Amino acid sequence: MPELPEVETVRRGLAPVMEGQVIDAVHLARADLRFPFPARFAARLTGRRVETLGRRAKYLVGTLDDGSALVAHLGMSGAFRVEGGEPIGSMVFPRSKKAAHDHVVLTLGERRIIYNDPRRFGFMTLVEPGGIDTHPYFAHLGMEPVAGSLTANALAAALHGKVTPLKAALLDQRVIAGLGNIYVCEALWRARLSPRRLAGTIVRRDGKAGAHLVRLTAAILSVIDEAILAGGSSLRDYVAADGSLGRFQHNFAVYGREEEPCARPTCSGTVARIVQSGRSTFFCPVCQR
Repeated sequence: MPELPEVETVRRGLAPVMEGQVIDAVHLARADLRFPFPARFAARLTGRRVETLGRRAKYLVGTLDDGSALVAHLGMSGAFRVEGGEPIGSMVFPRSKKAAHDHVVLTLGERRIIYNDPRRFGFMTLVEPGGIDTHPYFAHLGMEPVAGSLTANALAAALHGKVTPLKAALLDQRVIAGLGNIYVCEALWRARLSPRRLAGTIVRRDGKAGAHLVRLTAAILSVIDEAILAGGSSLRDYVAADGSLGRFQHNFAVYGREEEPCARPTCSGTVARIVQSGRSTFFCPVCQR
């Protein structure tokens, strides 16, 4: 499933061709994706102007000129591509997926924004004006793992007293919104913290952030920033809006590297894989404590 860096990469690819443009037509090839489309979905979108295209956690959020919002989630295999019109900057938008899986087409002037999803685990919906913060998809979400939103002391407050494993706590969307399995593994390796360590043990007794949490916060911010700059990670189905693959998978220190030597030059450990809450966790048992 695409994680935050992949969704942000898609947003950055789509924003130049969607923001400020009117949705002239909407074609739905089927009545549902993961969930049915809301009533009159196409009619409610047609004629609306996209004011901004944002992101919250792993959701794309297009704010429309009537105050409502088009919300899209990529699921496991969802992808957008752009066809028609002149390229924006250096971006080229080729046809990158089989047309049989093109489920939604938005026409904006000369361009078509096409949503393709072979597995149909993605979905789209419309949120009424002013309803994003209280909507069930968004009301529970925690801090964004970006500078200015995520701080060491804010993370300390969220983890204080937690007796769950650190990795599980970081994957809790009520704590940090959009942080997924790949980037938690990589951030914990950078911070030299074990995924099995109890989350509350890295918070000082007074509830403030100590050295462990400062290091972890910096690791989360750096791994997310670097992944976004690399266009995310392409493991199975993910492609950006221009059809290109992400490159951050070439920088993995632990994820998917079971039984390989630890990438830390001063460490003699070997990357191990364990299962936590049904998810694979990759870490170095020697330098991550």
